[in-house]
Amino acid sequence: MTDPVLPVPPAPGSSRPLTPVSKVLRLCLHALLLGLLALAAGRALADSAPRAGWVVAACAVLAAVYAGGVRTPAVHRSPGAGAVWLAALGTAWAGLLAVSPDGLWIAFPLYFLELHLLRLRWGVAAVALTACAAICGFLAHSGDVTAGAFLGPLLGGAVAVATVLGYQALYRESERRRELIEELIATRAELAAAERGAGILAERERLAREIHDTLAQGLSSIQLLLRAAERTLSDEGPAGSAGAGTKPSAGPAPEPAGSAGAAAGGGQAAALAHIAQAREAAQENLAEARRFVRALTPPDLEHGSLPAALRRLCAGAPWPRVRFSLSGSPRVLPTPYEVALLRIAQSALANVVRHARARRAEITLTFMDASVTLDIVDDGQGFDPRSAAAARGDGGFGLPAMRSRAETLGGLFTVESDPGQGTAVAVTLPLPLEAS
Repeated sequence: MTDPVLPVPPAPGSSRPLTPVSKVLRLCLHALLLGLLALAAGRALADSAPRAGWVVAACAVLAAVYAGGVRTPAVHRSPGAGAVWLAALGTAWAGLLAVSPDGLWIAFPLYFLELHLLRLRWGVAAVALTACAAICGFLAHSGDVTAGAFLGPLLGGAVAVATVLGYQALYRESERRRELIEELIATRAELAAAERGAGILAERERLAREIHDTLAQGLSSIQLLLRAAERTLSDEGPAGSAGAGTKPSAGPAPEPAGSAGAAAGGGQAAALAHIAQAREAAQENLAEARRFVRALTPPDLEHGSLPAALRRLCAGAPWPRVRFSLSGSPRVLPTPYEVALLRIAQSALANVVRHARARRAEITLTFMDASVTLDIVDDGQGFDPRSAAAARGDGGFGLPAMRSRAETLGGLFTVESDPGQGTAVAVTLPLPLEAS
C-alpha cells in the first residue's frame, strides 16, 4: 500500500505531493534510524569493544541498504520490491544484532517500515518476527532472562501497530473529506454553470417576449396599414388614369371628370393617412427596440400611467373599434406589473387585429383590494383553446408568452373561446403588500 508517510520518495508522476506533516514524519523516521545506527557505532568505539570494527561495518552496511531503498522508486511502487528491500534490511539488521546488543533499538523503526510497505496481516506478522528476533538477540548478549527483555520489544511492536493503524484511519478520513470537498467544488461549479445557462435562457425568453409584443406587433400593424394604402391607391388608379388620359368631350363631360378628380384626391388623402400611421408605428417600434434591449421601461409607461397607456393602445388600433374601460380605484403598480399588463394587452390586441376578424373589442382594467385584473374581449371568429396548435402557440408566440408573463409574477392567465363565439383573455395578478 502507498502512504505519504513512507520513507521512500513518491512514485514518479504522482499527482499528490507530500504534505508538510508527511515530510516531517518521513524526516523523523530517517533521523531515528540513522541516529540509532550512529549511537550503536559510537558506543562500540567509545567502549573499545572487541568487535567494534564489526559493529561499525554492520552499521554502515545497514545504513547503505536503507539509503539505497529510500533512493529507489520501485520500492515505493511495487509491493514485491518493498518486500525484497525489507528482507535485505532484516538481513543487515540481523548481522548488526549478532555483533552488538545496541542493534536491538533498530527494531522500532523497522516496525514502521514493515507496517507501511506490507499488507496489514503480513506487516503484523513481520512485526512479530522482528520482535522475536530482538528478544533473542538481547538474550544472546545479556544471558539474563527478565520480564523487560520480553516486554520491551513486544510493547514497542504494539505501540507501532497502534500508531500506524490510527494514522491510517485518520488518513482515510482525510481522504474522504478531500473527496467530499472536491465533489462540493465540482457541484458548485456545475450549479454556477447551470445558473449561467438559466440566466441566458431567461434573457432569451425576455427578448423573445419583447420582440413578439413590440416589434412583431408593430411590424404587423405597419404591414396592414401599407396594404390598406396600397388598396386605396389601386382602387383609385383606374379612375385617375381615365381622367388624365381621355380628352374631355362636349356636353356634360367636365362634371364627371371633376367628380373623379375629387374621388382620386380623397383616395390619395386616405392613403397618405395610412402611410403616416405606418411611419408613426415604425418610430414607436424603433423606440421600443432601443429600450427593451437595455431592459428599460416601455415608452408608453415612461411619461404616464398604465390606464393612460392602455387608452392610447386602444385609440391607436387600426381596426376593429376598441374601447377601454377602467374599474376600481387606480393605484401605482410596480414597474414589472405594469410592463407585464401592457405587453399582454398589446399581444392580445394584436391577435384580435390579425386573426379574430372582430367588429368590436374591449379592454378592461380592474383594480381590486388584493389584485389587478386585465380583460381583453372581442366578438370575432374565436378558436378552440384546447387544440394542440393553440397549446403550442402555432402561428405565433402570443399565448405562451402571455401565460409566462402572468405566471412569472404569480398571476393567473385564462383564455375562453369557441369557434364563432369570440375570445376572452383574462389575467389576474396578486398585488404586492406595499401596493395593496
